[in-house]
Amino acid sequence: MSNNTPVNLSELPIYKKAVEIFNISQNISSYLNADLAPLKEDGTEDGHIYFTGDIVQQSISLVPEIEKAQRERFSDRKHRHLASLKQLTNLLYKNSYRLEKSSSNGKEFLPILRREIRKFKKLQSSWMLTL
Repeated sequence: MSNNTPVNLSELPIYKKAVEIFNISQNISSYLNADLAPLKEDGTEDGHIYFTGDIVQQSISLVPEIEKAQRERFSDRKHRHLASLKQLTNLLYKNSYRLEKSSSNGKEFLPILRREIRKFKKLQSSWMLTL
């Protein structure tokens, strides 16, 4: 690691923001699941419920990719982790828009998640330059 990198990975701003995004995603998912879990009148399930799991899964995957990229010594492998992190971030952002089409009161919280994802993307850009 370079001299300007914090010794403890959890001190990195991008790491802290990833943990925050996970917490927000998990809370939104729990809130939306309560509204989306019951079957519709015709006996089918609401298809948006799957996106609640997707945002949690994508947000929980951010931290391991940050760790892998930070610790990787070889440039090509580092770039793979960075590309994966970027893809996860974009999918998370896209799925938050998909969830906004759901019939739940909790969709009001999705703009908060997207705002944090945008902040994460800015941190990601500057962090990538330090690697």
